[in-house]
Amino acid sequence: MSADFWAGYISGAVGIVIGNPLDLLKVRLQASSSTAGSSTVSTARLPLTRHFTSAATLVAGTAAPVLGYGALNALLFVSYNRSEKWFAQLLSPSSSGAIPTPSLEDGPRFRPGENLTATWLAGAVGGLSTWVVSTPTELIKCRAQMAAPPGSPSLSSWGVAKQVVRNEGVKGLYFGGAVTALRDSIGYGFYFWSYELISRWASRSNTGPDADGTTSEAVKVLLCGGIAGIVTWASIFPLDVIKTRVQTQAFYPPPPILLSRPTGDRAALLPDRGDDRSRTSKRKGAWHTARETYRQEGLRTFFRGLGICSIRAFVVNAFQWAVYEWIMKELGQGRDRSVSAAAIDG
Repeated sequence: MSADFWAGYISGAVGIVIGNPLDLLKVRLQASSSTAGSSTVSTARLPLTRHFTSAATLVAGTAAPVLGYGALNALLFVSYNRSEKWFAQLLSPSSSGAIPTPSLEDGPRFRPGENLTATWLAGAVGGLSTWVVSTPTELIKCRAQMAAPPGSPSLSSWGVAKQVVRNEGVKGLYFGGAVTALRDSIGYGFYFWSYELISRWASRSNTGPDADGTTSEAVKVLLCGGIAGIVTWASIFPLDVIKTRVQTQAFYPPPPILLSRPTGDRAALLPDRGDDRSRTSKRKGAWHTARETYRQEGLRTFFRGLGICSIRAFVVNAFQWAVYEWIMKELGQGRDRSVSAAAIDG
């Protein structure tokens, strides 16, 4: 397989392991409700230490993302790198207007990150292409992290996956897929766009005696990756809150349909299923969830957990980009950004 596939897979898995404790906090803050009488688990006011009652809590919901997000990141980078060249050719001033033929070979006129519009579009396409992996991965991760309140044993990702398939079928793994796809396409567009833009600024300002040194380059990648992570999450955080609330809704299997109602003593042994039937009504979609959340809790709810998420985003994406760039360089696919840096004024 290609170098960007393995670089994306390994860097994605590393990012999940590093950021899972803070991601658990983010999910619980997003899914919790501040309104009285809400059926949503309320953990917003708990001290931070109460969310981590054992070592197992630190890795709750990690298995699905490590496997899934590694594949997701690999698919993301492969899709991004392939489509960026295509969009750059399509948007090139010298283009005749004809749709370019996709090619895996980088022509002499193509420089990655040179056209920021192409970069954003390629990132959006890359994010959209990960939908088939990201939706079930996110659903399993969020439900595993919310499966038990703080202080109780956590449910494994595999246990959550089996539970979802048993109760809802395979299609249940893709519940909330539309808002997840929208979040990923917008988010990854800004992700690659901000990374390339910040890399240009850093390259232009990095004119010290160690401008070409390994240490300086490593610091630049860490800084650019971290800031790109914050920019990404700031741009899509309300969508992520909606996604989390949609995917962590409780599911009640439909009650059995009785052909005839028993009478007498047998009827007394059977509970009234009227309430259960009302609970099995269709779960709320993204738009309904957004409207209800805003009406009941206000605009601030859509940014609950953004501080913790920003810290996590900086740390995770700094290391993720560093690992990705290092693996690509070791495999002979490192990128020279000198041309892109010069193009910042253009």
